[in-house]
Amino acid sequence: MATAPAPSLLDAGTHAARWIAEYRARATSGDVLCVQPDPAWSGMFEELAAIAGDDLGQARDRVQRHAEDIGTGFRIIGESEERPWPLSPVPLLIDHDEWRHIEAGIVQRADLLESITADLYGDASLVTRGLLPAALVGGSPHFLRPMAGLVPPGGHHLHFVAIDLGRGPTGEWRVLADHLRAPAGAGYALENRLAIARTLGGLQARLNVQRHAPFFAAFRDGLAAACRRVEPRIGLLTPGRYSASYAEQAHLARYLGFLLVEGADLAALEDKLYVRTIGGLKRVDALWNRVDPRLLDPLAFDSHSRIGVAGLIDAAAAGNLVIANAPGAGVLESPAFGAFLPRIAARETGRDLILPNIATWWCGQDAARACVTEDFDTMLIGSAFGVAPLGLPDGIARPGSEITGPERAALLADMERRPQDYVGQEIVRLSTMPVVTDSGLAARPFTVRVFAARGGDGGWTVLPGGFARIAEHPDPRASVMGQGTWSADVVVHGGEAVPPVSLLQPTDTIHVRRNPGTLPSRVADNFFWLGRYLERGEALLGIIRVMLGNSIDADAGAALGAETVGGLVSLVVNGGGAPQPPTLRRADLSAFARTALEDGDWHSVRTINRLARGIGQGSRDRLAADVIRLLDAPFPSRGGMLDRAGSLQRRYAALSGLSAEHMGRTASWRFHDLGRRLERATGMTRAVRAFGLARASGDDLSTLLDLADSQISYRQRYLTGLARVPVVDLVALDPNNPRSLAYQIVRICEHLGQLPVLEDDGMEEPQQAQGTVLQAIITTATAAALDDDILGDVERRLFQLSEAIARRYFLQGAEPLRAAGMVLA
Repeated sequence: MATAPAPSLLDAGTHAARWIAEYRARATSGDVLCVQPDPAWSGMFEELAAIAGDDLGQARDRVQRHAEDIGTGFRIIGESEERPWPLSPVPLLIDHDEWRHIEAGIVQRADLLESITADLYGDASLVTRGLLPAALVGGSPHFLRPMAGLVPPGGHHLHFVAIDLGRGPTGEWRVLADHLRAPAGAGYALENRLAIARTLGGLQARLNVQRHAPFFAAFRDGLAAACRRVEPRIGLLTPGRYSASYAEQAHLARYLGFLLVEGADLAALEDKLYVRTIGGLKRVDALWNRVDPRLLDPLAFDSHSRIGVAGLIDAAAAGNLVIANAPGAGVLESPAFGAFLPRIAARETGRDLILPNIATWWCGQDAARACVTEDFDTMLIGSAFGVAPLGLPDGIARPGSEITGPERAALLADMERRPQDYVGQEIVRLSTMPVVTDSGLAARPFTVRVFAARGGDGGWTVLPGGFARIAEHPDPRASVMGQGTWSADVVVHGGEAVPPVSLLQPTDTIHVRRNPGTLPSRVADNFFWLGRYLERGEALLGIIRVMLGNSIDADAGAALGAETVGGLVSLVVNGGGAPQPPTLRRADLSAFARTALEDGDWHSVRTINRLARGIGQGSRDRLAADVIRLLDAPFPSRGGMLDRAGSLQRRYAALSGLSAEHMGRTASWRFHDLGRRLERATGMTRAVRAFGLARASGDDLSTLLDLADSQISYRQRYLTGLARVPVVDLVALDPNNPRSLAYQIVRICEHLGQLPVLEDDGMEEPQQAQGTVLQAIITTATAAALDDDILGDVERRLFQLSEAIARRYFLQGAEPLRAAGMVLA
């Protein structure tokens, strides 16, 4: 089908002019484009018109597809499913000269926050001199007393900060919030830039857009410089795949070359931190923390934490672990500190804040509380420390004018009892930016999150841009914006060309490396079980399809015998896929097959898909986007059972093909394939026990060939019809049949021989020895002599082998600290 021709430059200019006029007509007097005509905005809209013609909706769909291809997503707290990241095709443009003002303000603020944090956990002179109330510090749930007196390795508490800015109607920028505990969003800024660059390919050169790569390189160098070892190992500590920003964390870890680790991956030993890997314990020198600091170490902070690492703070206190940011820095996130930062800045630095706070009154002081009470209706009433007080049960700040009746009385009463829990803030009105809506281009309020990182020289580097959050409603008050409905790339542009910069080294200086790096035990465990679940789902689908095709939907003359159908039913029941049907009649078998296919209360195909999908979502930093998309694809809902089973079978085949042809032959792939082979070997053993023993009927043998996907192979070799011995030899003992039991065991032994061992004495480890015994049993067996006792022994040994692999590689609890031969590197 012919595609529409690309619009000419003249057309693009016409569309751009029309869109700008449309935006100005809908905007208010304080909006970005209402000041004066701007060549940069005209150029950006011309780039949009070049790819979308006169349809901005097409541009929105295109940039959204690019964001999804990159794998950008987020999760709302309380939801189990990720949502696609909402990205606007219209970036926010900031001139280089304006950005220099913002950058200077961010650096000044980061330095101020660092000095205050160091003082609070040092000699606390700001409190003793009366610049900060003691109750403001000690009353904050984010002030971590065990950190008092601890000087972080490298001497800095802050390595990475995020600051939310709002642009007022007259163009001034003001700070809305500081994020210091586990600042999120840098990955989204990076992903936004990648998606916009793919959509508006000419924007970089046309506007001389400043790049993001130098910022991330500086952050990586800064963390490395704070470590004691010359070549440190750095990890990104995540709460796990249910974290709201897990997709962003996975993308950042992959981009920066950090290990993505969870608390269960780590162990502290002798004041050092280690990651549990398939090769033993490996030293970790620095962590970029995305976990609530109060949960980092159950020995130092919250003893109920299940995601922390006991002894982690001891490693930091000994100078052997850099944590970015140091636990306790989040005390300055409290909105109440905004009431004191301007005065501290003036007293300690001799300068006013370049980027001022929104005006704040902390009710813990009598005069400020009286001011808030008097001007209640004109202020934003919120929590002083970011946690929900009794008067604001949801913890969300609200305009005082909207708090009425009994709710207002309850809040004022609690403010009287515990005034230190509340702040009053001015209500900020935001400027707007263009966003594409269903009705065209519209003006919406926005905020910008900006990031600063400490570089290798100890100074601050500011990410040129960040990401904008755009409100759904035209109401310009920051208090009603919430988290925003859309995001947008923030483009800093200027008159000078920007040299191309990448985190990759120059092509002639890259050190060749074929070792993919450290594989944590948890990741190996995930890949192993992903392989097992995919193979298990495919095998269960095979049984269902044989049952549907030959005993339910077939004509009576072609139906399988009752004993054969009973064998298929037993395979499903013994695997937990469905309960035993009352009879083997067609109606009962149809209901049985439907349960095994889609009933979420049983170990059905749907359940197996859900388990595999969960592993995939937790392994985003190591799986290709195509694999994630296939795992995330919805369960088929249209057509009959055979159609749905066929659709799922093709999806499983695609996943199998991706793992076979697209995954590098790393340890991750070996564990994935090892899981497949163990599951297939177990399934084939059970199938031969059910349909391949003495007195097997023709239906049994045909079903066995179907389950082994070996009908064609058998017909090519044997022209005289079905016979038990050759069928059993093909599906159980032929090492050249990729579906046979023998083939699986050969591959299992190959993988076990290639995985790391703990000793260098040349002796087999238990899992290798068990694999050797299994291979010997199958190699010396004959099809005629293969009976239920031998196959039962093989099945038990396969189970024991799986347990041995888990004990050796998938270490849990404190076991790796006691295991002999563990490598401490």
